[in-house]
Parts: sequence; structure tokens; C-alpha cells
Amino acid sequence: MIALSLAEIAEVVGGQMHDIPDPSVEVTGPVVRDSREAGPGSLFVAFVGERVDGHDFAPAVVEAGAVAVLGSRPVGVPAIVVDDVQTALGALARHVVRRLGATLVALTGSAGKTSTKDLIAQVLQRQAPTVFTPGSHNNEIGLPLTALTATEETKYLVLEMGARGIGHIRYLTGLTPPRIGLVLNVGSAHIGEFGGREQIAQAKGELVEALPPADEGGVAVLNADDALVRAMSSRTKAKVILFGESDEADVRAENVRLTDSGQPSFRLHTPSGASDVTMRLYGEHHVSNALAAAAVAHELGMSADEIATALSEAGSLSRWRMEVTERPDGVTLVNDAYNANPESMKAALRALVAMGKGRRTWAVLGKMAELGDEALAEHDAVGRLAVRLNVSKLVAVGGTEARWLQLGAYNEGSWGEESVHVSDAQAAIDLLRSELRPGDVVLVKASRSVGLESVVAALLEAGAEGEVAAR
Repeated sequence: MIALSLAEIAEVVGGQMHDIPDPSVEVTGPVVRDSREAGPGSLFVAFVGERVDGHDFAPAVVEAGAVAVLGSRPVGVPAIVVDDVQTALGALARHVVRRLGATLVALTGSAGKTSTKDLIAQVLQRQAPTVFTPGSHNNEIGLPLTALTATEETKYLVLEMGARGIGHIRYLTGLTPPRIGLVLNVGSAHIGEFGGREQIAQAKGELVEALPPADEGGVAVLNADDALVRAMSSRTKAKVILFGESDEADVRAENVRLTDSGQPSFRLHTPSGASDVTMRLYGEHHVSNALAAAAVAHELGMSADEIATALSEAGSLSRWRMEVTERPDGVTLVNDAYNANPESMKAALRALVAMGKGRRTWAVLGKMAELGDEALAEHDAVGRLAVRLNVSKLVAVGGTEARWLQLGAYNEGSWGEESVHVSDAQAAIDLLRSELRPGDVVLVKASRSVGLESVVAALLEAGAEGEVAAR
């Protein structure tokens, strides 16, 4: 964070200083909410959770070098006390962002936010110092904490914004006002909470409504291939840039294909030129993510060749998102267990099939959460798609939703041992340990609550031990 005195911070957040002998002392280190991350010059933000009260760690963080605590009550060590810690954290982030003057790029969407954010960051880093959201820290706490890691050298600040209801993104853009706003798609993720795709579109579109007008540098980057996103152009006064495979897109892809290893390759077209891209990431869904990143980078002055090179060299920065590992016996494990929705589930299945040409493929799938009334139909559709794509083995893991997955596969024509339902992750592990063959390709994917990453961990451990069926 940029250096700020405790007196200035107290003024910005509307707080009272307690047990601070010298208000001119500056916070020069990171702003943290995890006491284990406190160090010299840091500011510790004390939240009161259901199980843990951050204020209890105040003495320890100061001993570790933290300058002060930002909390809701005095703690016997230097502290700035406020009525609401979350509101104060947001106010501090807004103040720092305004002081910096960095170009702020914000993005949202139903699927692909984190992967696209990672791509944008890796492309822009080639041009200038860039700070970006770690993982999926895209809420009212994670977003300001990310913004506060920016320094005077930061030129680009790339922030992922999540939403679980109307008004959430409006709140986040109030904390960190973007100049460039990107909307990826409107899908089925969290549709049970929102109540429908139109409501999701209403919430996601709050991002483009927050942008400055075109004559003040505002830019809305919208998906030309998603009708609900494209319609958001009427909700902004910013300049509109379209990306996608549509002929009308300003930044588009042609000759899209997947390599034999399942990595997307395409011809990137921008308003200033064209260049070829072959990505290190897996799955055709990354083409749209790459185009979104390219549109942002082009708007910020990068050439088609520079963008194509950066996209071709970019890797996965966030764990459990199409994370590919090969065991010594040749079994390939695709860990996409961080989260799942109908769009990402279908994309992952297509990537599995592309990667597994000539090999036996396994889809180890669990429930997709928060689909509301669409849950049965969407799980059924994924099960049917696995059969249509000729996935060799479908293992549906868990309760009711997993049964719907397996039933969809069965009704589509998957009989015998081609699809199976198992009760939990351990049952899946036991099945795979006994039946995997050298050279098999295994996709593991479900919503985060299912915890299927444990399947990948167990299979990697088994591979290290040389445990594979001799078939």
C-alpha cells in the first residue's frame, strides 16, 4: 500500500485513534485480515466472525510488527476504532485508488471471471506494473484488500467483481471506480439466488452503468456472442468495444480449433491487426476469455502481435481450474474442482474429449450448486452431453444432483458400466484406484462445496506410489 499516516487513515475512515502515541507513524506494509500475514509496517483489519474474533489477535499482530489495528473496539494496542469495519475498509480502498491514478479494469460475468482476470493481468504485466485480484477474492472484503496492495508504481489495477444479488456490483464499483468495465457472459451460475437470467443480467450490467462517459475515457468491453451482455451497451455512456466470434465483434477469433492436447488455437483479429494464438490453457471456452483480455489490452495500446504472444505464453495462476497433471504411469488428471455451473461443466467435458483422443476418458462430476428450479434439467443435460461426446466413463459423485447426472446419461443411452453413481468422494477414489489404466484422462469437476479436489489429491498420491491397475 502507499504510505499513509495513522492520522490520515483515521480521518479517511472516520475513526477514533486509541493507544496511538504518535499519529504520524505510517502504515507502509500490507493491509491484512489474517493475523498470520501481519508484519512490519502492516495494518491489521479485525473482523468479528461467527467463530473467530479478529480483535483477539491484536496483541500478536502488533508484536509481529503491525503498526495498528483497524477494528470496532479498543484492544489495548494502537488501534483506529470505527463503527463498521467493512465500511471503513472500503473507504480506505477508495481513498488509495483515487490517490494512485492507476487505470482500473473491472470485470464480471457468470463464468470465467478468474481465468480471464488472470489472462488480463499476465498480458498487461508485459507493459507496466499490474496489481490484480488473487484467486477469487472478488467480494466486499477481498476486493478492497486487493486494491490496497497497489503502490505508486502500479499502472494497472485489475479487479474481479462477483455478485449474488442486485446492487452488489454497484457497491463494489463505488469502492473502486473502474475506467474499463468488462462483462463476460450471463449464464446459470447462482440463478437460484437471482431468480432468472434477466435478473443476473441486471446485476452484472451495474458494472457498465458505473463507467465514466466515453469523453472521459470510459470503456465497456462486452461479449458480442451473448445477447444479454451485448444489450448492456444501452446502459452505459462509455465507449463500447465488442469481443467474440461474431463478425460484428471489434476483437474476434477466426479458425478456432483445439490442438491434439486440448489447447485452443485461433487467429486473433483486432482493429489494428491480426496474429495467431495457441494457448497453454485447456478448453475451447478459453477462446472467449482470451478475446476479452485482448480487447482490454488493445484498448490500452498493445498491438495484436504483443497480445498474441502474451496470450500464447500465459498460464493458469489460480488453482483447481483445468489444472492438468500427468502421473508417472501416463494417467492425466484434470483438476477443475474449484467450482461448476452448466456452462463451465459443458466446456470442461468438451476439453476432456479433445485431450483424450485415442485414450480412455473419465468424467468425475458432482453437483452444480445454486441452480434453483433449473437444477434437475441442467444436471440431466450434463449427463446426456457426456454420452453424446462419447466420454468413456461417467462417475457421478454425491446425492440427489449426482443421481440426476447419472440418470441423464442413462436415459441418453449410457448402460452397463459406462456411467455409475457413487455416494461420496472416497467411493470415487476407491473406484478409480481399482479401474484406472495407464494413459487414461480423468476430469474432476463440481461446485466448490463438494470438495472433489480430494479425489485428485488421492489419485496423485496413488500415482506417486505406483498404484495403478495392470490392465
